[in-house]
Amino acid sequence: MMYSLLFLLLSCLMKLVLCFTSLAVIVPQDPVLTMGSSLTATCIIKPKVNVDSRELYWTLNDERLPSELYTLVNSSALKVTLHGLNGSQQLSGDNLLCHRVDGRILGGSCLYVGLPPEKPTNISCWSKNAKDLTCKWSPGGKGESFLHTKYTLKYRLRWYGKVNECQGTAVLNSCCIPKDLALFTPYEIWVEASNKLGSAASDIISLDILDVVTTDAPFDVQVNRVGDLEDQLSVRWSSPTALKDFLFQAKYQIRYRVEDSTEWKVVDDIGNQTLCRLAGLRPGTVYFVQVRCNPVGIYGSRKAGIWSEWSVPTAASTPRNERSSSTCYQKSGESGSNLRRELKQFFGWVKKHAYGCTALNIKLYDQWRVWLQKSHKARNQNQEVAVFVGLQQDSPGR
Repeated sequence: MMYSLLFLLLSCLMKLVLCFTSLAVIVPQDPVLTMGSSLTATCIIKPKVNVDSRELYWTLNDERLPSELYTLVNSSALKVTLHGLNGSQQLSGDNLLCHRVDGRILGGSCLYVGLPPEKPTNISCWSKNAKDLTCKWSPGGKGESFLHTKYTLKYRLRWYGKVNECQGTAVLNSCCIPKDLALFTPYEIWVEASNKLGSAASDIISLDILDVVTTDAPFDVQVNRVGDLEDQLSVRWSSPTALKDFLFQAKYQIRYRVEDSTEWKVVDDIGNQTLCRLAGLRPGTVYFVQVRCNPVGIYGSRKAGIWSEWSVPTAASTPRNERSSSTCYQKSGESGSNLRRELKQFFGWVKKHAYGCTALNIKLYDQWRVWLQKSHKARNQNQEVAVFVGLQQDSPGR
């Protein structure tokens, strides 16, 4: 922003110097034209200046224009005609200059060639902890007018007529209103775009601040092993501090990925708890885990808020599987085979229902997984049946 202002200031100073030192006048002066149009400009030498117009030549942005574009008016005036003008190469205008034979500039004009702004689109807004409001938008069309285009975010309370302009921090195609917001009255918001060739306004959107609230990412995310369970990790985190100031329920979401992968898996069914168990993981594998938060039902709003940013990735590894691949169980007839099949189906059911962050049969699942990891020492069917009976006795509700 500072560099842009400095550049514009230097351009204005250059024009003032040319105004007081020029030996000729360019007509028209600083015209505004649409792309594809034509322009005929005339360099008129001032009286008492001992220069013949037949000795003049033109440049556009420091490039000499061919003489076939010139038309000699008289000894003190020379025209140049340009067709199919392209968009300006610089926001301060393209420099059309008239020179005498030794290269000295006699006079100059700035050409502003571009397009009128199109209607801005895709307005979206969010409020950080219900304390401010930031909106962003997309320029209309291809977003290139070749002219300096000003975008202004405007807003007003739905039942009040005063129109306000965003005066807060502004970055490319966005603006922040930092304070003095009404929390229980809908706002009407729109964006106006204007340049030297015209103006255009977006559609008006209506929103309530409480319906677009977002917050900080959860912090102090801890990922730990669950004893010797080789396929699980425990995730614990702290709620964003700012959420303590509001009457709402928060819901959380976790995503995790393997160290050498870019594909994230998402766990949605967490609710508002700050502890989750991830199951079904690979043994001896490093996982990266992130958590984010969504304020829901803030101050009675029934609409879902906006998800926060993801927390900083936290890494942890599952225990390595130490069972030998050559270990197997002894078979003891058809009845033993059927019992094994039933046990496998039962344990599969437990694992399916203990996946994610539900608390259903977690105790039973943990007991079974510990037994399974130590069961490579078991050599007969009787030991398997004894363990299964033990699990039934320890399970909830028995």
